[in-house]
Amino acid sequence: MARPLADRVLTFDALGVTVLRDGEARRAAGIEERSVCLGTGDEVWEYASAEVLRWGVKTRSGFTVDGDTVVVGRRYWVIARVGPLRVREPVEVVAIVNEPDRKGFAYGTLSGHPVSGEEAFLVDRQPDGSVWLTVRSTTGSSRGPWRTVHPVLLLVQRGYKRRYLRSLTL
Repeated sequence: MARPLADRVLTFDALGVTVLRDGEARRAAGIEERSVCLGTGDEVWEYASAEVLRWGVKTRSGFTVDGDTVVVGRRYWVIARVGPLRVREPVEVVAIVNEPDRKGFAYGTLSGHPVSGEEAFLVDRQPDGSVWLTVRSTTGSSRGPWRTVHPVLLLVQRGYKRRYLRSLTL
């Protein structure tokens, strides 16, 4: 039986690094970033900014999450489906961004997660009305049995990132 979420520890120390403003995040070591324009206008903004804070990027990319809204400090099971396999990923929300034109959150991995690191999903509304989804992550090898398949996990993660960028398109 898997250890309860409460018994797990964060596996990444630089908490919140993925939600820093763009210039700061790019200077932070090991941050991978991808962005896509979701469209323009209030309808796109209202939809995307609400969905990002309801785990919409993850659930619309094929994951199941044991909660419907993100809460800083709360721990979640995120279940990945890789073919016939179901992988339970323990995470903790470490930061929430809730600004008038910027919404999103970051989670850190907990012990037992296939990788070690942090991932953020951010939606920004630009002055021209365009709405952008940005996915940022920093990923390292975890400890334990997952370590042996880390290169394969990076390939799987790349595929999911492509799904993330399509997840909030209307």
